[in-house]
Amino acid sequence: MAKNPKRPVAGLPDKDTLLAFLREAGEAEKSDIARAFGLKGAERRMLREMLRELEAEGKLGKRGRKGFAEVGTLPPVGVADVVARTDDGELVVQLVKGDTDAPQAILATDKDRRGSAPGLGDRLLVKFERVGDNEWIARFIKKLDADGLKILGVIRKGHREVRIIPVDKRDKDVLTVAPAQAEGLKDGDLVLATSQRGEGRYGPKRGKILEVIGREDDPRAASIIAIHQNNIPIGFSEAVEAEANDQELPTLKGREDLRHIPFVTIDPQDARDHDDAVYAERDTDEKNPDGWVVWVAIADVAAYVRPNTALDREARAKGNSTYFPDRVEPMLPEVLSNGLCSLKEGENRATMAVRMVFDKSGTKIGHKFTRGLMRSHAKLSYEQAQAAIDGQQDDTTGPIMDTILYPLWNAYACMLKGRERRAPLAIESLERRVKMSPNGGIEAILPRKSLEAHRLIEEMMVQANVCAAETLEKARTPLIYRVHETPSQEKIFNLADFLHTIGKNWSKGEAPTTKRFNKLLGEIKDTEHAEVVNEVVLRTQMQAFYSTENLGHFGLNLDRYGHFTSPIRRYADLMVHRGLIRALNLGNDGLTDREVAELSGVAEHITDTERRSMAAERSAMDRYIAAFLQDHVGATFNGRITGVTRFGLFVRLDETGADGLVPVSSLGDEYFVHDDRSHALVGERSGKRFPLGMNVQVLLVEATPVTGGLVLQMLSEAAPRDPNAAQPRLGMRGRNDNRPGHRGKGAGGKGPGGGRSRNGNKPNGGLKGVRKGKRK
Repeated sequence: MAKNPKRPVAGLPDKDTLLAFLREAGEAEKSDIARAFGLKGAERRMLREMLRELEAEGKLGKRGRKGFAEVGTLPPVGVADVVARTDDGELVVQLVKGDTDAPQAILATDKDRRGSAPGLGDRLLVKFERVGDNEWIARFIKKLDADGLKILGVIRKGHREVRIIPVDKRDKDVLTVAPAQAEGLKDGDLVLATSQRGEGRYGPKRGKILEVIGREDDPRAASIIAIHQNNIPIGFSEAVEAEANDQELPTLKGREDLRHIPFVTIDPQDARDHDDAVYAERDTDEKNPDGWVVWVAIADVAAYVRPNTALDREARAKGNSTYFPDRVEPMLPEVLSNGLCSLKEGENRATMAVRMVFDKSGTKIGHKFTRGLMRSHAKLSYEQAQAAIDGQQDDTTGPIMDTILYPLWNAYACMLKGRERRAPLAIESLERRVKMSPNGGIEAILPRKSLEAHRLIEEMMVQANVCAAETLEKARTPLIYRVHETPSQEKIFNLADFLHTIGKNWSKGEAPTTKRFNKLLGEIKDTEHAEVVNEVVLRTQMQAFYSTENLGHFGLNLDRYGHFTSPIRRYADLMVHRGLIRALNLGNDGLTDREVAELSGVAEHITDTERRSMAAERSAMDRYIAAFLQDHVGATFNGRITGVTRFGLFVRLDETGADGLVPVSSLGDEYFVHDDRSHALVGERSGKRFPLGMNVQVLLVEATPVTGGLVLQMLSEAAPRDPNAAQPRLGMRGRNDNRPGHRGKGAGGKGPGGGRSRNGNKPNGGLKGVRKGKRK
């Protein structure tokens, strides 16, 4: 906690009291707040909901990893970057870990102080003081290491100077490069640079080039940019590589021999690692008529990546593998991820396996974990397995239909009964994939098919993950849960408002359940609103994360859930494996006491690394799509409005799934008002509307691969005035300046939100489909 505020009255505070407490404290973590008010049990859960509501209302912001602070405030002491200089020559600082609405402050320095004065680009430790309603000054304490103030940009050569243009649409700082630094640079070079203090009091911001990392016209530049922009760790240290290479083939020592079980792997066609295998057979126990036994075997990564080794430390730092269309940045070295830890066909592999028993109704009635030695009988792709079940067998699948594939599908049919009773969230979200050409270019943007084979593997992985959580809970062994919380009240209210615009009712007082969501999705299936309602329901959901506190998994409708099935690519799963080894006495390489003590911090860290990877994957995909569409500027496309803001419309193109921005400045000759209740832009004079979900035709005006941005122009006429619509709220006008050449703030200027989202203009960051068992 930043300060020691006056001890409050015990008991759950109201929102005003909570904000007053944070205002006095400066910032506080949830545990600090709960302790200060003496909250326990249900009151802590109510506090968590109150914090979420205050965030949704825009009154509360995150401060660092765990802290909360009132929006528009600054802590008593903080780390800040010098980001600008006023016309009067004063330096302006911005809190490094503040929320997006954190105010800037004027830097006050002691003119008599010794040592070098702060300058643009410096990172400082400062003391903040409020001097007005929303005016702050920062008292200089000391300079800090400015490492991390790196800018990824593209070299642009002019007649008089060389500039570095940031690839991040949100970054407005263009740097100039000293002549000596510009030697050998070419227009279009991708560089990592850091900002330096300009020459003289009013000098331009100079850039110092740290590294040339590629070319913007390289077909694979999208991944390179995403990796550097999101600080994705790449490669491995010599110590890690040495440890990975110094591993032995597995033997039966301390393991159950499972090589007689004909496991098969079923993965994407281009998969390089295979960390799970499956097998099913009818249960021969007379007490379980028509029941099924399902085996899930997972690579025993814990046998090779042991606690507190170089391998372990680097795997933890990476947190997970990151997947791009043209490459993978793996969590483990290839000798493990694509070698000893990959369940290759016909090769002995160490495994952590679970044998699950289901009765004829699809209810799991028992399970048992074992550490074994297995041998995959066949390597199949999803498409290959599905084709075989559909009657198109090949040389691999033909001989194993009766012994392996039909039993797997029959077992899944049984498990499906239990899944349908459980009723997990059934959102249909179309995922796109980039098909790369042999020379590294983009051949096509294609929809990713959803096959029954995908759902079979997903359900078997889900059940194995549940077994892991149940086993660790029963043994009272701490674990990292995969948590997905119930949607907040604010999100449900927004959903209800939207549904009212399409004639669907959702009571705002109704508790959200997966069955209620599925009922809604079933009602709109095969209607004109199906796609947009699926999109809105998806945005209504909370973001999943890792936690040592069991808060359940709303989307899967499960009371407890852990990640067990992908230890090659997720550190969370490796920790669960170690927990099982410890709980079941399966070896001396299980979870250590030190790891138990650190578990909460690890959960928080791997949540951060997962989100870092997701951001990198999305931004790379957006840049690949922009590069693919660059040759189609001037073409028209059909699409659907998937986002409505006061600065423009977000439109998803039907053909590629790309998201682009239609700036409000291109919508006609009148002001458009953002009506947040009906999710539409409404003509202030005519009442014509561009509502969420509307099918439209647009012109591609601009595609910028280096940033991933798409700018569109609306070609479709607005929908007629809605005679039943309430008067739109005023004071939310979209600027509409039709002067020649005016692009409007939403098209990339400095308007609200910059008019640009981080990932190709996708509101809320979007959410794409996931690989099996990867991010549920």
